[in-house]
Amino acid sequence: MSDEEIVDKMEAVWRSIENLCSSLSDQDWATTTDCPGWSVQDQLSHLVGSETRLLGRPAPDHTPKELSHTKNEAGARNEVLVDWRRSWPGPRVLEEFREVTGLRLEVLRAMGPGDFEAETQTPIGPGTVRDLLAIRIFDAWVHEQDMRRAVNRPGHLEGPVAEHAMGRMAMAMPYVIGRKVQPADGTEVVFDVTGAAGRVLAVAMDGTRAKYLESPPDSPAVRLGMDVETFACLTCGRWSPDEAMGSGKVAIDGDRALGERILGQMNIMI
Repeated sequence: MSDEEIVDKMEAVWRSIENLCSSLSDQDWATTTDCPGWSVQDQLSHLVGSETRLLGRPAPDHTPKELSHTKNEAGARNEVLVDWRRSWPGPRVLEEFREVTGLRLEVLRAMGPGDFEAETQTPIGPGTVRDLLAIRIFDAWVHEQDMRRAVNRPGHLEGPVAEHAMGRMAMAMPYVIGRKVQPADGTEVVFDVTGAAGRVLAVAMDGTRAKYLESPPDSPAVRLGMDVETFACLTCGRWSPDEAMGSGKVAIDGDRALGERILGQMNIMI
């Protein structure tokens, strides 16, 4: 992606979230999502908090009452920004989201190549501002989908942002197969992800590591079929493998035991 395309995608996902949230009722805002402990409003508060950090605004002096649903120090830091806004009405959080993303867009549109190449810390380690923005687009889309599932308003599963998110998730599959599942050398696995943003991903073990194949094999050890939403929910830890299989959202063709092992290791979220 060019730097301009990165900013365009960032703006597109923010606008999609804004459009979704503009029509939410009080009941919608309070609806629980697939993220433990978080409502629809909490999801938006998280996104607001992330962008306020990038604007350089200090975190509120606040201690959440409940942290049992957080997994690590990063989760606890996020909870401060979420819990601080829990007493607000949903539209107030949306108003802040509009303000903060508007300011962030002004910053991003004014940046030059050197600004995008500047070194920074990302959720997955050291990188550039360009790397961080690619992750921010993905993160915002994932949380948008959390909100959409909760209020039963599916959407934004196609187009440039969804394709970008699919690409980010696809990048992790060699890690899932090679490092987490570790099948035998030569094992070939195909993910057949359907939908406008879907794709066919073929991964093969080469010694102790996994790599992408240029084209899918005719007879892989296992073929896992699912749509983009299911792929995202498994990769991002929103649905358990048992839940996905039990609801018929995943088809396993071939070595079922291997397929179930892979489904059990697809979650890449910290």
